[in-house]
Amino acid sequence: MQEKYFADKSCADIAPVLPAGRVADLGGWVKSTFITVNGQPTKYAIRGKYDLLIEFSDGSFGIIDCKFQAKDSDKTELYQPQLEAYAFALENPATGAPKQVSVMGLLVWSLLEPAGDVNKGFGLKLKHTWRPIERNPAALGERLTDFITVVSGPMPAAKDNCDMCNYLNQRREFIGAQ
Repeated sequence: MQEKYFADKSCADIAPVLPAGRVADLGGWVKSTFITVNGQPTKYAIRGKYDLLIEFSDGSFGIIDCKFQAKDSDKTELYQPQLEAYAFALENPATGAPKQVSVMGLLVWSLLEPAGDVNKGFGLKLKHTWRPIERNPAALGERLTDFITVVSGPMPAAKDNCDMCNYLNQRREFIGAQ
């Protein structure tokens, strides 16, 4: 919802510390080429939806994820993998030209206080904080390699005390699947 406010705005309207540029897209979908693991392409790709895509005057791009929080707090570590995945998809798109991502970050709205009155209505006074996120493509690569290796490998042996394992085994026996 708050992203729409930034349609066609400049970076100075978002956070004065950002390089010169403009909002290029709101709520766009990204899809990557197939992810390569250990030199081999897999059947897996990244797909997601960013909040704001910024085009900087140097031709590079920025990804901004908009968050609304009751209290302003730093959650950049939590969202770093998500934005790095979007950057990977933009730089390695399934279709179209690659876009080099130079900046990632969170734009956080947090509550200051309610405002208004009974006759005119109420609203919220908010502050917004720019929280930059450092690029770390190597960490994303490691995470993707670990994940794809596990999900592509053989099913581990079931343990007697695992309800989910027992359910899956019974389901396989019932439908006759391997």
